[in-house]
Amino acid sequence: MSTELITMSAAQLAEKLAAREISSVEATQAHLNRIADVDGDIHAFLHVSEAALSTAASVDAARGGGAQLGPLAGVPVAIKDVLCTFDMPSTSGSKILEGYIPPYDATVVRKLREANLVPLGKTNMDEFAMGSSTEHSAYGPTKNPWDLERIPGGSGGGSAAAVSAFEAPLALGSDTGGSIRQPAAVTGSVGMKPTYGGVSRYGAIALASSLDQVGPVARSVLDAALLHDVIGGYDPHDATSLTDTWPSFAEAARAGRNGESLKGLRVGVVAELNGEGFQAGVRQRFDEAVALLAKAGAEIVEVAAPSFEYAISAYYLILPAEASSNLAKFDSVRFGLRVTPEGGGTVEEVMAATREAGFGPEVKRRIILGTYALSAGYYDAYYGSAQKVRTLIQRDFSAAFEKADVLVSPAAPTTAFRFGEKLDDPLAMYLNDITTIPANLAGVPGMGLPIGLAPEDGLPVGIQLMAPAREDARLYTVGAGLETLLEEQWGGSLLAQAPALGVER
Repeated sequence: MSTELITMSAAQLAEKLAAREISSVEATQAHLNRIADVDGDIHAFLHVSEAALSTAASVDAARGGGAQLGPLAGVPVAIKDVLCTFDMPSTSGSKILEGYIPPYDATVVRKLREANLVPLGKTNMDEFAMGSSTEHSAYGPTKNPWDLERIPGGSGGGSAAAVSAFEAPLALGSDTGGSIRQPAAVTGSVGMKPTYGGVSRYGAIALASSLDQVGPVARSVLDAALLHDVIGGYDPHDATSLTDTWPSFAEAARAGRNGESLKGLRVGVVAELNGEGFQAGVRQRFDEAVALLAKAGAEIVEVAAPSFEYAISAYYLILPAEASSNLAKFDSVRFGLRVTPEGGGTVEEVMAATREAGFGPEVKRRIILGTYALSAGYYDAYYGSAQKVRTLIQRDFSAAFEKADVLVSPAAPTTAFRFGEKLDDPLAMYLNDITTIPANLAGVPGMGLPIGLAPEDGLPVGIQLMAPAREDARLYTVGAGLETLLEEQWGGSLLAQAPALGVER
């Protein structure tokens, strides 16, 4: 029964919980047992909640008392460590926040609790979300469940690995330049970056405020949609939060599985996001997925987005500049780590010693770069120019969406690479986000979806779907339609083919 519970989708678990065929305590215990069994190898979690079982018991009691509960009530969920939780440490993968417990919940975490989901714990990540592999976590890397010698993506590799390894049916991630979609691509999971402002950032430890977006990680499009329905919507605590009334993303996903959702759909293949440097097996699986869409009645068109060529350059000026500003708050005075030089020191000396000890090399690299880009005499040449490129990228998206309903590209240029392969080459690491960065610069929604295994190495490959701003529901419909076609080919989900650390399915 325990294995059956951890391999169920969140939607299946929710149905059985609602029908009282299983209890939330049983589902939660099964996942806690799974974490105990395999997380010593995976290291997806930085902290496991001590309150998970008592929370599950309270959900069971409420259900037994006849309370009207939400669709995901009683379903366990993992939370990326970038999100504040009042009852668990929130470190953002950094030593400078080691042991820090915030006095409040992030809005998305509060919404999880109000919807009666059961937090399992906090997942590992690259420090302050700076990285594409979790190798920059101050607490050691997370490993890919498909191959323990390979990375699970980043910065949200912990959330993706937890879902892929059946340690959690759902997880929350954050996506600044691909940190949900790229881990989804290399672990065979589904990840969604919502429209900027569609999900509250209040209580998410900021990296780059104009780029960060919280979103769901799951094993199916419907599961991601169900979680998105819980966390989305307007939040007065977030000045960038959209006041829109959003449709049900779960209904959009269900509509996508009716066999008619892809007919007449205009699918734009972005020429600039599928070129030199892409692994042959990634391109092969991507081309096969596009062919499946065409066979289902979609119209395939090639679109040009010439400014995408400069997206990485612009991104790695905008992000470090905003990170330099956001991370200035970690000053040893108000919260977090404090290192006092031998014999004492001034406030400036304590601050310098604390930041030297508390920040890792990638964080320091980006703070230095961002501070330089914002300095007098260089602001217009670097940060200002990058923002102009950002505007050109937004215009390219607008032009592309006049020709296509959705845009597609590989979600990552390669499958999961081996640990250490790119750690000493920051530029090579940055190129992992070449396909995902444009969506963050433009604020449009993007989804990562597994489309098969690369023939060279047998590792997962993902496709990225993008839609105009505020059209998140369209991605769930199209994503579910493509997922249905793929599952018919595979005879089940992609994760049914995974080694999965001894899980029998």
